[in-house]
Amino acid sequence: MKPYVFGIDVGGTSVKFGLFENGLLKEKWDLPTDAKESGKYMVSSISASLKDKMDKYGLDANVIKGAGVGVPGAVHTDGYLEPCVNLNGWGGAGLEEEFKATCGFPFFLINDANAAGLGELREGGGKGFRDMFFVTLGTGVGGCLILNRKLITGAHGCAGEIGHIHVNDNEENTCGCGRKGCLEQYASATGIVRMAKKYMAESNTESSLRDVSEVSCREIFDLAKAGDELCKKVVNEMTGILGKTLAGIACTCNPEVIVIGGGVSKAGDLLLEGLRRNFKDYAFASSVNTKIVLAKLGNDAGIYGGLELVEEKLE
Repeated sequence: MKPYVFGIDVGGTSVKFGLFENGLLKEKWDLPTDAKESGKYMVSSISASLKDKMDKYGLDANVIKGAGVGVPGAVHTDGYLEPCVNLNGWGGAGLEEEFKATCGFPFFLINDANAAGLGELREGGGKGFRDMFFVTLGTGVGGCLILNRKLITGAHGCAGEIGHIHVNDNEENTCGCGRKGCLEQYASATGIVRMAKKYMAESNTESSLRDVSEVSCREIFDLAKAGDELCKKVVNEMTGILGKTLAGIACTCNPEVIVIGGGVSKAGDLLLEGLRRNFKDYAFASSVNTKIVLAKLGNDAGIYGGLELVEEKLE
């Protein structure tokens, strides 16, 4: 019996850790991400933090079932991590083996959106469901598909990358992926701010947003809730584009529930109402009643996803 699991969520700024005992969170902590020199020190810095915690609780490697590590990049079925842009290109083959050799127990890498989705399935907005599509709305847009409680990653590890579904033939600006008209350009926090600035530049519509020195996604939703017409227009466009896209996704994988997470999800009911309305307008009759709910775990979703991944891999 190996009762302990580490859940790890690697971000561009910090690495979040969770130590679980028999499926229950015993302690969580974080440390700054050390991605200098193309991530040369990532494995050693993460491993050192794990070993410190093992020393604290007097744990040997033989009582650790494994560690699940969410990373901001595509992970192939053989564990190959495509270079992570926001980690200075950290990636490559053999990382799971390198971690295991350093710490003495199994490691499994997973895309961070997939990790968050697994976490929400286990303890969050997807708890109690078997078929779920998870959407994370932050600086970018990510997704995670789970069918019959099994994560679907696809042939190249990028199943669920809905942020790069093409939604606008007339877009002139380029997405971070190098193409134009991607969902991420309208439904991410940066995309929402971009749309608001575009509307302000192209119209004379009065808006309190014009008095804001640093326009943020939160400010746009707050002003929309207060009745600001320009901000309402931005929110309506964003929820229209995303709601229509989710209707298409429901035709493809027919989930019981769509869970919305990431920083933009903090907009709450205003976001949900728009998404639900637009989803119903475009959804196929057999999927029109798909539930759309908010995520519940916040920043802890990734570490719970790491736990779920280990238990799935070693069940």
